Amino acid sequence: MVKVRQDAWSHEDDLLLAETVLRHIREGSTQLNAFEEVGDKLNRTSAACGFRWNAEVRKKYEQAVDIAKRQRKEKKRALAKQQKTAHKPAPAFLSGPVEEVKETVNEQFHLPVQVAEDESSINLDTVIDYLASLKQGYHDSRKSQLDVKTLTDDNESLKEENHRLKKQLGDTKEQLQAIQEDYQVLIQIMDRARKMVVFDDQESLSASAFKMDKNGNLEHMAR
Repeated sequence: MVKVRQDAWSHEDDLLLAETVLRHIREGSTQLNAFEEVGDKLNRTSAACGFRWNAEVRKKYEQAVDIAKRQRKEKKRALAKQQKTAHKPAPAFLSGPVEEVKETVNEQFHLPVQVAEDESSINLDTVIDYLASLKQGYHDSRKSQLDVKTLTDDNESLKEENHRLKKQLGDTKEQLQAIQEDYQVLIQIMDRARKMVVFDDQESLSASAFKMDKNGNLEHMAR
């Protein structure tokens, strides 16, 4: 059955989530296993439990998480001492860095890398694999940051260009309005001038008089 929950997290749910995650950290298990366990108990998905832990609950238990990690290390040291007679211990220069790489990968970069819990299985190839994965994760993160910066710069440039074009369009509209107003004034002037010319011509014609002399020629007569 698919787990679907829409209700809010209660204080008891957060407390169960915190206790389960801290227990898994102390026992050397993964947080994913803790999320799955809590999800089964609360009928929620492991992804929802992980999101709740990282977004809300973890910051309230930072000190408890550090203590759980120390307890996990102490437990591993105790187991290593017990197995010392049966297994050849790993070189000292490998134990510290591998643990640091494991915690960094699992808790900060969330890369799908699994480290053998038994110290006797740790070797140089394992360390190299983890360092290569960590380096690849760093490069991917760096590339994503550069891509975001490039897109942000492009967005700012487009905003500035859009603002410039809007201002230019506004100026053009104002110029067009002024030209239209000047054109209307010019049309009115030309219309008045045409009417005045027609009126003068009619007055001139009506004011003129002619008569024919005895030879048949027209002679202008003043009125």
